[in-house]
Amino acid sequence: MLARAKSIRESLERTRQTVFGRIITFLGQSNVTETTFDDLEAMLIQADLGASLADDITATLEVRAEKEAIVRADGLRKALAQELRARLGTPRPLDLSARPTVILLVGVNGSGKTTTAAKLAHMLTAQRRSVMLAAGDTFRAAAVEQLQVWGQRLNVPVIAGQPNADSASVAHDAVTAARNRGADVLIVDTAGRLQTKFNLMEELKKVRGVIAKAQPGAPQETLLVLDANTGQNAISQASAFRDAISLSGVVLAKLDSSAKGGMAFAITKEVGVPIRFIGTGEQVQDFAPFEPDRFIEGLLE
Repeated sequence: MLARAKSIRESLERTRQTVFGRIITFLGQSNVTETTFDDLEAMLIQADLGASLADDITATLEVRAEKEAIVRADGLRKALAQELRARLGTPRPLDLSARPTVILLVGVNGSGKTTTAAKLAHMLTAQRRSVMLAAGDTFRAAAVEQLQVWGQRLNVPVIAGQPNADSASVAHDAVTAARNRGADVLIVDTAGRLQTKFNLMEELKKVRGVIAKAQPGAPQETLLVLDANTGQNAISQASAFRDAISLSGVVLAKLDSSAKGGMAFAITKEVGVPIRFIGTGEQVQDFAPFEPDRFIEGLLE
């Protein structure tokens, strides 16, 4: 039997213990003064929200404090939670209406795509959906083997090609196999690639194009997997992938090992792509749809 999955709050422990912990303390011990908003803005920047968003939030809070006659800093805590929540938008579930629904996972090297593919497959099979995996990371033999091991553990078929095979052809074969076998969902893993490498990004466009030809309307979901430890550097990654291919969402992987959970707000604002899932721990069950309300509670409890 699998252990209990880590909660969103548990995955945010490191983030909460660092800068957000200082913010909570700061907002519980003082009166609102001329320096309150400058100090809060500096803390929000340190919390990986980014300078632009931190300035926007503190400016809004300053106006609210005057309008609502907030004189104690602890009175700003609820207002801060509301402003942070407003920046995360409204979550939406996966579009699983097509059969097969094709989910394409993309990202840089080491972001956690292969593990995310397994976690997503586990979540969907628990919902009684038939799932297949495609080992599209043909550059790294270990990635194919890793996905095949996950497939065996989860009892999920894995479509793989020969070593150094064309990743687009693997994706095409996987879509065909998923359609022929009547699978509900096909999850396509891809090779990690730096967003600055033009030829690799062009190859990713090719993979996506081949999938679209093999299955009209696919991929229904294209999810960018980001390592939560990346912090503000994730913005340039997300922007490049968004510009190269159409993203439907972001997966924040390794959130439990990061103190930079505040990057979630910066990604949503700067890139305009919603966060759809988060990796809450190392086990296959430590994976959850992104819930903004619980995320805010986990930061500011």
